[in-house]
Amino acid sequence: MPRDEITWTPPPDAQASGQPRQIRRILSLFRPYRARLALVGLLVGAASLVTVATPFLLKEILDVAIPQGRTGLLSLLALGMILSAVVTSVFGVLQTLISTTVGQRVMHDLRTAVYGRLQSMSLAFFTKTRTGEVQSRIANDIGGMQATVTSTATSLVSNLTSVIATIVAMVALDWRLTIVSLLLLPVFVWIARRVGRERKKIATQRQKQMAAMAATVTESLSVSGILLGRTMGRADSLTKSFADESDQLVDLEVRSNMAGRWRMAVISIVMAAMPAFIYWAAGIAFQLGGPSVSIGTLVAFVSLQQGLFRPTVSLLQTGVQIQTSLALFQRIFEYLDLPVDITEREDAIHLDTVKGEVRFEDVEFRYDADDRQGPILDGIDVTVPAGGSLAVVGPTGSGKSTLSYLVPRLYDVTGGRVTVDGVDVRDLDFDTLARAVGVVSQETYLFHASVADNLRFAKPEATDEELHAAARAAQIHDHIAALPDGYDTVVGERGHRFSGGEKQRLAIARTILRDPPILILDEATSALDTRTEHAVQEAIDALSADRTTLTIAHRLSTIRGADQIVVLDGGRIAERGTHEELLDGDGRYAALVRRDARLEKAA
Repeated sequence: MPRDEITWTPPPDAQASGQPRQIRRILSLFRPYRARLALVGLLVGAASLVTVATPFLLKEILDVAIPQGRTGLLSLLALGMILSAVVTSVFGVLQTLISTTVGQRVMHDLRTAVYGRLQSMSLAFFTKTRTGEVQSRIANDIGGMQATVTSTATSLVSNLTSVIATIVAMVALDWRLTIVSLLLLPVFVWIARRVGRERKKIATQRQKQMAAMAATVTESLSVSGILLGRTMGRADSLTKSFADESDQLVDLEVRSNMAGRWRMAVISIVMAAMPAFIYWAAGIAFQLGGPSVSIGTLVAFVSLQQGLFRPTVSLLQTGVQIQTSLALFQRIFEYLDLPVDITEREDAIHLDTVKGEVRFEDVEFRYDADDRQGPILDGIDVTVPAGGSLAVVGPTGSGKSTLSYLVPRLYDVTGGRVTVDGVDVRDLDFDTLARAVGVVSQETYLFHASVADNLRFAKPEATDEELHAAARAAQIHDHIAALPDGYDTVVGERGHRFSGGEKQRLAIARTILRDPPILILDEATSALDTRTEHAVQEAIDALSADRTTLTIAHRLSTIRGADQIVVLDGGRIAERGTHEELLDGDGRYAALVRRDARLEKAA
């Protein structure tokens, strides 16, 4: 089941710039929402000023209103404290609403950007990357950033504003006590930064482990995975393997949550003890004849101090969270920065109508440009006239499927060119290629949806009559109509409610609905029994009529009527001609025909 993950190294400038560049990139995600964030900033600033005003109201109550018996002033000051709490709460709710909305939009933008990037990747990327790994990046990594993008930014601004406003207010009350209160702050910041770096490293390991576990679940709990596991008697082994991966995740989660926890606890203890220290210091100073501090000033100062310590601790914790989330952003940016091999040119050509002529002109293809094992395809020159048929045969690994995938640009040639109606496919826009080329492969993919939805994937606006006509042409309509829910029948995961032949005919009906002028049949009947193959072949014949057809064949009985047959061997054309010409030549093709005859006789 496991496959090697695709590896990619960031460009040197990206590695050199490091964390500052990454932070700038994260901040750029919020740029489209700067107006809303500015409003959040105003709300935060207003709330901080209102909060800071409360201790001064308390000071006036203790130093003026109560000692002087001024009931009216006392009532006004008390009402001011109540209004301060109300205004702060209302502002808090509004800023939470706006910041959460902005955060969720940023997460939506990231999810969409990653998904769009993956849609533009070549087929080679997906053959080297586990499906669960891709899903984990979109779900777990972006989901893990939710707290950071929805609340951390607001918390950072709010707490920073509160700290600044509170320090100013503390200095206004008593600068000497302010200095005492802030002596240990640089040490606390240093400790928090160290804790953040530790958690970032652990977070990277944790997300990789979550991706590995997601890949295991995706592969082993799919219908095919369950069938394989049970028929091979490996269910217990797979369960144990999953348990081992889950156990590793438990360890990483515990380490992530406990990293620096004792150091942060010490900071909290010291800050909680500071009011007692301030009271003690003020008392000692008074007894020694030092500068006196009024009760109101002392209580107001301690109140401000408590108001300072809460956002300060929160700021330190926010710094730790940001350090941790940088690991998640880094994993997302890795996908967003993956080089796209197959792109649409800015001046791409759009063809309103496609006749269907296909040419392979001195085509060479390698999976990797620096591959030392030699090309998969080399020196391929073939022309298929519009409406004509080409069959490609050869031993396993000779490059048959790869050759066919070059036409719809699932891969790009590394030498020579492939043309449709005389235009290099690399110069055509994606819409033209998608309309021009239809592919029916051996491995039919159906969505977990209704039959109608699966067919309409090729043509969303198709009417019911068009669905029925396509199904009739593919010889599957009667079977669908006989089902209790007809075309509303849910096909099941990967279409497992249908047999192999039925799924293949559904795929053919889907392609008929799209009506492409060029058709690629990649061993579409190789996995079917003889009776089912005959029914599917009749559907394929109906589909192939008046279309340019490129057939990758395993069973040679299906391609005898092809206009041209090419035999590949080692990535090169070994023979070409019609069925009769190649039999008369008594070469590789004739040997393959004799092999098929022996196999059919033995069966």
